[in-house]
Amino acid sequence: MILRPATQRDIVPIVRIIGDWRADTPYIPPLHTREEDRHFIKGVVDTQDVMIAETDAEVQGFIARHYDEVTQLYLAPDARGQGMGAALLAHMKHRMDHLRLWCFQANTGARRFYERHGFVAKQFTNGEANEERLPDICYVWRATS
Repeated sequence: MILRPATQRDIVPIVRIIGDWRADTPYIPPLHTREEDRHFIKGVVDTQDVMIAETDAEVQGFIARHYDEVTQLYLAPDARGQGMGAALLAHMKHRMDHLRLWCFQANTGARRFYERHGFVAKQFTNGEANEERLPDICYVWRATS
């Protein structure tokens, strides 16, 4: 596995990874077309710090950070459980002294992952402020001295 900065050529595989996650996650409402996702991810790649996890020249996952907020962390289905998400998160943690992110309350696997990696739940919401209208959690991580 290699980690590298995302480029415009990574937009299509990133959109595929997000689309696969949504398709595998029954509680996520269908809100966007793949074309809308492509346009959104182009903006993320253009304006945020985005790193790719790649094996055999194939994008397996990515993480995006805007200032101190991790805005995206997704892996291809076959890449889950192989340490790629941990490597992407560690990369961002190495560059910052604190991070925050939002996670759906129903995403128990992601919650366990973030808590294992030192994130602490700071705020629980009813979801009225997110597009999906699903209850979520704000997690925070701070580097230790």
